[in-house]
Amino acid sequence: MPNKFLNNRGNILLIAIVFGFISFSVVVVAVTSYAISENRASVKKHNREMAFQIAEAGVNYYRWHLAHNKNDFTDSTTTPGPYIHVYEDKDGNVVGRYSLNIIIPVAGSTVVTIESTGWLDVQPESKRTIRVRLGFPALTDYALLTAEDIWIGDNEATHGKLHANGGIRFDGTGDAPITSAVPTYICKAHHGCGNQEKPGIWGDGGPTNYWSFPVPSKSFVSITAKLKDVKDAAVPPNGLYLTSSGKQGWRISFQTDGTYKVYKVNTTDCYDGKDIGDNRYHTYCIDAKTFGDATTYTMSPTNSTFIYSEDNTWVDGTVNGRATVGVAIGKSIIINGNILYAAKDGTSVLGLMAEQNVLLPYNSPNILEVDAALIAQNGAVKRYYYPGNKKDQLTIYGSIISNGIWTWSWVSGGGAITSGYLESDTTYDANLSYGPPPAFPVGSEYNLISWELVD
Repeated sequence: MPNKFLNNRGNILLIAIVFGFISFSVVVVAVTSYAISENRASVKKHNREMAFQIAEAGVNYYRWHLAHNKNDFTDSTTTPGPYIHVYEDKDGNVVGRYSLNIIIPVAGSTVVTIESTGWLDVQPESKRTIRVRLGFPALTDYALLTAEDIWIGDNEATHGKLHANGGIRFDGTGDAPITSAVPTYICKAHHGCGNQEKPGIWGDGGPTNYWSFPVPSKSFVSITAKLKDVKDAAVPPNGLYLTSSGKQGWRISFQTDGTYKVYKVNTTDCYDGKDIGDNRYHTYCIDAKTFGDATTYTMSPTNSTFIYSEDNTWVDGTVNGRATVGVAIGKSIIINGNILYAAKDGTSVLGLMAEQNVLLPYNSPNILEVDAALIAQNGAVKRYYYPGNKKDQLTIYGSIISNGIWTWSWVSGGGAITSGYLESDTTYDANLSYGPPPAFPVGSEYNLISWELVD
C-alpha cells in the first residue's frame, strides 16, 4: 500500500509538470506573438510617420520652388506630373521618395494646389498624402482700402478688412481687422473734426479689439500697370476696346445670359454739387439720359472678359461671368444702376478700374446694390454732395479701393446726413482674395490658404 501511494503521487507530479510546461509554453508563445505583433505595429506606425514627414518635405520643396519661380507648375520640366524625388537621410542614404502632383490655377484664380505623397522604400505600400493650397492675395482682399483718411459713420457697417494709409474715424461696426498706417493724424472738418490731432484709429464704433495702428502702408502704384494690361487684353474674343464715343461716353449693361450690351450715351442730365474739400458748387453731368442703339457682345470663352474704354463709362446690369472694365486716364466710371451677380460663388465677378473716379450719380436708385470690386487709382470712389438729395440704402458686395477720400454720404456739423445714402453696408466678397477680377493687382508672395492630410 505505501509503495502504491508513492507511485500515484509521482504520476500526479509528472502530470502537473507536463501541463505546467504546456501552459508556460502557451503563455510564452502568446507573449512572444504579442511582442512581435506590437513590434510590427510600431514599425508600421513609425514608417507611416516617416512617410508623412517625407510627404511634408515634398510640400516644403515645392513651396521653395515656387518662391524662386512663381509660375513654374511643371517642376522645371516641360512635361506633366507626377514628379518623383528621392528622400535621403542625414547620411545621404536614399530611404524613401515623394511624388508631386501640381494643379495649376484655374482661369481667374491665383490658387495653385500641391499634392505630395511620401513613402519609405522598405514599406512602399504605406503612403501618406498632403494637399496644400497657395495663392497670391489680391488688393481685393480688403472690403475697404484707401490711401487717405476715412470716416465710417454710425449708420455704416463693414464686413471684411479695412485699411487706410491715413487716419480712421470709426463710429460704425466691423467684424474684421481695421488698420491704419499712421500713429496719429489731423482729423479735418469734412470728417467732423476741427483739424484736431487724433490717434490713427478712434471713434465710438467697434469692436476696438479689431483696431491696429500703425501698420505698413499699401501701394497704389501697381494699378497703372494693370490698367495697361486691361487695355492690351481688350481685343476679341476675350474683350472689347471702345474708342472715344464722340458723345458723352459709353454705357455697358451686363445681361443674365452671359452677354453685355454697349450703347453710346448721347446726352446727360446735369446737377449742381460739391466735391470733398471744395466749398464751391460745380455742375456735374454724370446722369445718363439718352442712348444710341445697343450692340450685343458675348462674354469671353476663357471666362476672363476685358473691356477698355477711352471715354466716361456707365455700368449696370447682371453679371454672368468674370469681367473687368477699365477706363482711360482722366475718365471715370459711373454706376448707372444696380449691378448684380448671377451667382455669388466666384463664378460671376466684376472689376471696375478707373484711373480717376468711380461715381454714383444724382439719380442713383433709392435702394442700390453694387456687386463688384471698385478701384479708383488717382481719384476716389464717391458720391458728390447734392443738397437735400438723400437716398435710403446702399449695399456693396465686393471691395472698394480708393486712392482719394471715399464717401457715399455727407453729414452736417451735428452728424446728421444731409446728402447721399442714409444707410450703407459694405460686405467683403471672400471669392476675391485669391480669385480677383481679371488683371486686378495681386501680391508677389504666395500665402498658405489651406493644409490637409488626405491619407
